[in-house]
Amino acid sequence: MTDNPQILIEICESPLDVNELNAKAQSGSGEIGASVVFTGNVRTATEADGLVAMTLEHYPGMTEHQLSKIVENAISRWKLNRVIVFHRVGKLVAGDPIVYIAVASLHRKECFEATQFIMDYLKNDATFWKKEHFLKQQEESEVWVKAKQTDIDSVKKWV
Repeated sequence: MTDNPQILIEICESPLDVNELNAKAQSGSGEIGASVVFTGNVRTATEADGLVAMTLEHYPGMTEHQLSKIVENAISRWKLNRVIVFHRVGKLVAGDPIVYIAVASLHRKECFEATQFIMDYLKNDATFWKKEHFLKQQEESEVWVKAKQTDIDSVKKWV
């Protein structure tokens, strides 16, 4: 086992190939005893009916730096062998993967905890902006998504 986990962080406009990312996450020569994968997708079920798409924007350079800091914090807390974080930007439709996080380690407990930690902090600290696009009764509308209190509260368990 190496002290320096393999880290792969990418923000992209192209669709996420979850099968390819899973292969990267789980490839190894015995140093990976467990891996946990989280994939977040565009939902159709929201508080308002008629969601047809979502546009995600980010602050290039800053967002990657923030994601790197989040991953470094996870590595300082748990003994991890590999961390992969991919996040989409651009216009996505219902069912499209938005975010992919994979964490590999010798043991499952570290993987589960680190994956949740990374996702909790990503939702709060990474500069992504989401705009939801709706079509209701042939009328289009857009709404910028505000931070949710549940997401803000989620990081409290890690301090």
